Amino acid sequence: MNWHEQSSISHYQTAVAIQHQLQAGNLAEATTGLHELIDALARSERRALKSQLIRLMAHVIKWLTQPEHRSRSWTATIRSARAEIKDIQEETPSLKDAVIRQMWEQCFELAKEQAEAEMNRNTPLTALSWDEVFTKEYRV
Repeated sequence: MNWHEQSSISHYQTAVAIQHQLQAGNLAEATTGLHELIDALARSERRALKSQLIRLMAHVIKWLTQPEHRSRSWTATIRSARAEIKDIQEETPSLKDAVIRQMWEQCFELAKEQAEAEMNRNTPLTALSWDEVFTKEYRV
């Protein structure tokens, strides 16, 4: 079985296939499938973390670039993205702050592109600090 392909299609179906291998007594095959499922789940959680970080950064960029358009909606989105990141880190302890720091520059560039498209203008920002993204309080 191609466990990599299977796990990229459905985590649930992969787990069921692993169960069938175990029931059939194919321990080596089930072990291979289990390792691939674990890797696939880790990739999925990392993608979720990256997505929330980009969402968070994009709203911080818009907040800093367009003070005249600040809204409670932006504040809520910033809080929500921070909470989602915290939840992901609690559920997947391997996704520590060091992992966020590794993806920081790439996420910033993607967030900047997203924010500029949403604002229909360029931003003068060339970077965001950890404090701006995770600590600073934003209120209308």
